[in-house]
Amino acid sequence: MSDPVAARCLQAFEDTAGAHRRAAPVLVEGLARTVTRIVTALAAGGKVLACGNGGSAAESQHFAAELSGRFRRERTAWPAMALTVDTSALTAIGNDYGFDRVFARQVEAFGRPGDVLLVLSTSGRSPNVVAAAREGQARGLHVVALTGGDPGPLAAVADEVLAVPDSDTARVQEVHLTVLHVLCDEIERALAG
Repeated sequence: MSDPVAARCLQAFEDTAGAHRRAAPVLVEGLARTVTRIVTALAAGGKVLACGNGGSAAESQHFAAELSGRFRRERTAWPAMALTVDTSALTAIGNDYGFDRVFARQVEAFGRPGDVLLVLSTSGRSPNVVAAAREGQARGLHVVALTGGDPGPLAAVADEVLAVPDSDTARVQEVHLTVLHVLCDEIERALAG
């Protein structure tokens, strides 16, 4: 390919496909356990909370929207919320308690034993995400962490770690989106046929 821009574009697609191929065998068992845990929580009247920063914030919002709206099937709405969307809460908590507490404080407010907390951090080191996971565990939530290849300190405060075996943030986030779509599809299959 003589056009260097086109060659780089093609390489990006190949890199993404490679990241998915490497991640699949590493993630499928934890992914299946996570499906079961979320299905159990929702069937019992619980909820799913999700959080992350930047692109991970957007993915947590996307996931919550797919559960409370729909993914593929017409069905009843399920209680899911992203802790990233309430700007008044984020700014008030950030101002009063510090940015490291913006998610943990909301987990304290909304999380109940048996709920699921999905935390996304490509580095596994985001202090506010780690604090949310720690708060979730303390309150009896099942904490699922989506990370990159090195899950960092987040691994110590999560019940399930889905670590994408890659260090490139873009590739990790792309695999995270696939993981979230797989979760949505399997949750709907289990609860809505």
